[in-house]
Amino acid sequence: MPVVEASITVPVPPELAFAVSQTTAPIRYRWDPFVREQHFVDGATAPGKGVRTFTRSRHGFTMVSEYVSFAPPTHVGMTMVRGPWFFERFAGGWRFAPAAEPGHTVATWRYNFRCRPGWLRPVAHRIGTRLLGRDIRRRIAGYAAGCVDPVVVAAALTP
Repeated sequence: MPVVEASITVPVPPELAFAVSQTTAPIRYRWDPFVREQHFVDGATAPGKGVRTFTRSRHGFTMVSEYVSFAPPTHVGMTMVRGPWFFERFAGGWRFAPAAEPGHTVATWRYNFRCRPGWLRPVAHRIGTRLLGRDIRRRIAGYAAGCVDPVVVAAALTP
């Protein structure tokens, strides 16, 4: 399966870096250029292992994903439950590790996917890698901006 990854160093400690990554609407929309709509489903009110979310991307595609891991402040993982017709599988993980510089964090976001139909995979995987790569770079740059946005940081610090 193709893998797309991006990393960035942000000037906040891992606890805050993780908290920013888990902000929800409307704060999420301040920093995440990929998400047009996102909310918990099945009555959930906070992220956690087994919790599902609905997301509508800037492209108009929708996906229901489920947290398969949730370990603040180090990592979170999700997998697609239902999504666009062209994804047979889609999963991602975000990791947060202390950077060499004290008070900073290296955030690494990695996604893997498998397209369908099978006969189109060789081309679809090349296109998907290029498009998802561009989206993940834009998204992680937005996240970095969110880590220094006083409104986002205040919301992330609020329990």
